[in-house]
Amino acid sequence: MKTNVMSIRTEPQLKSDIEKLYGSFGITVSDAVNMFFHKSLMVGGLPFDLKIDKPYVITKQDLDDRINNLKSGKGKIHEIVEVEE
Repeated sequence: MKTNVMSIRTEPQLKSDIEKLYGSFGITVSDAVNMFFHKSLMVGGLPFDLKIDKPYVITKQDLDDRINNLKSGKGKIHEIVEVEE
């Protein structure tokens, strides 16, 4: 029997969006939090990898340099082969 109550603070739009998302699965936010807790216990930690995704950033100067290299003949030619499934 679930008897403890927890309270969290979050942004109103996030709460609304997550309620709609979980509602589309037929579960409540409370159900999802309990699932998260159970999975955390099963795996002995957070049930996902904690990492910083570093986006691949290219500047306008990088693009200009690459275009100039191609124009000066320093680029590589690659053959494109189409494969049918």
